[in-house]
Amino acid sequence: MNLYKRGLVVGKFCPLHRGHELLIKRAQDACEELLLVSYTKPEFPGYEPARRERWLRAQFPQASIVVLDDARLAALCAARGMPARILPHNDDDGDVHRHFMGWLCWTVLALPVDAVFTSEDYGPGFAQVLQRHYARGPVAHASVDQARALVPVSGTRVRQDPQAHSAFLSPIVRADFVMRVCVLGGESSGKTTLTQALARHFETEWVAEYGRELWESQDGVLAYDDLLKIGREQLKREAAAAAQARRWLFCDTSPMTTYFYCVEMFGKAEPELARLAEHRYDLVLLCAPDFPFIQDGTRRDEDFRARQHAWYRDELARRGIAFVHVSGAVTDRVRQVAQVLAPRFLTMQGAGQVADKRNAVQS
Repeated sequence: MNLYKRGLVVGKFCPLHRGHELLIKRAQDACEELLLVSYTKPEFPGYEPARRERWLRAQFPQASIVVLDDARLAALCAARGMPARILPHNDDDGDVHRHFMGWLCWTVLALPVDAVFTSEDYGPGFAQVLQRHYARGPVAHASVDQARALVPVSGTRVRQDPQAHSAFLSPIVRADFVMRVCVLGGESSGKTTLTQALARHFETEWVAEYGRELWESQDGVLAYDDLLKIGREQLKREAAAAAQARRWLFCDTSPMTTYFYCVEMFGKAEPELARLAEHRYDLVLLCAPDFPFIQDGTRRDEDFRARQHAWYRDELARRGIAFVHVSGAVTDRVRQVAQVLAPRFLTMQGAGQVADKRNAVQS
């Protein structure tokens, strides 16, 4: 028997971490229904509403989930024929937030609650405001791990470096903070060797070229429909590997390569494959064709390698995709990539720290 009819959990969820999940699971266990509301103003870079909503829906599909920014709130009001209203600022007085939430639950959503679950000291006052102004009866407060004894983490700490605190993130959340690095190159340009070497150097995961795997399993024969299958499977494997990676994920080729071979082999490509070829990465590496060409029985020739390299270079430029040209021996290439990734890591950390100074409210 559930203790409450409808419970409420409110948070920034920037990002959703294990402490939040503990709180939400406790609320679910105690309530017939659960309402999850997320908002923050201003927003934290990299934690846009759509991303937070995706996390919550994946982890708590049975809950009623409302993730807001000003535009989403205005649309919600308009759909109900109500005047638009804006979100309170993070620095506004606590009572402003309490009354905003009461108005949202009672007037906009028509989902009054009889219990509030928090891990913060504002919880009892929050429940009292709801009970006094926005409920038909008592509104209880349930405190969950306020001392952070069960899950010793806060949103502020995680935002500063999500990968350093990845143990406190579910795989679906952790994967969104892995930077994906795509390695491109013509045949026999060392891209697979480099991808593996980078994964070893950075102690993380890498994704092999599925197209070659399928080609070998089918005795060197690929049908037209196989190419779309390859593009889909390549991205599926990337998503799976990202959940296990540490900070970086190195991808040996991309659907852009599959698109190239499809047009090269069949003179056409499915529209879906063309869309998959638009998939973006945090960094693209283009391997110079400066290795001696090695014919392993599966490759064309050195002229084809040069033409393929030129196609990558021109196609990336046409699509407005910046890339880093790497050359030389494998050790040289790893060093070149490390020099590029180091400042990107520092930029990621700096952005999180600046955002937290500006939004000095624990989530």
